[in-house]
Amino acid sequence: MSKKLIATIFVLLVLISSITEAGPLCQAACCAVLTQCNIAAVSVVGIVTAGIGAPLAVLACNAAYGACIAVCAASPL
Repeated sequence: MSKKLIATIFVLLVLISSITEAGPLCQAACCAVLTQCNIAAVSVVGIVTAGIGAPLAVLACNAAYGACIAVCAASPL
């Protein structure tokens, strides 16, 4: 699925949803970003742990995902 299509679907979902559904949409957007980041890093989500041999790109994807989810949790959605 292309990044433009994912972004378009996300924007449409935000526009047609009520404010009570914004939290799950925020989390879904974070998951979409994590998936695309791991695809760019040539990895699969959930396969790599934070061990010594973990690629730095995958660790950066996981850190960005954690920060994104933290913002979703802290926002008053």
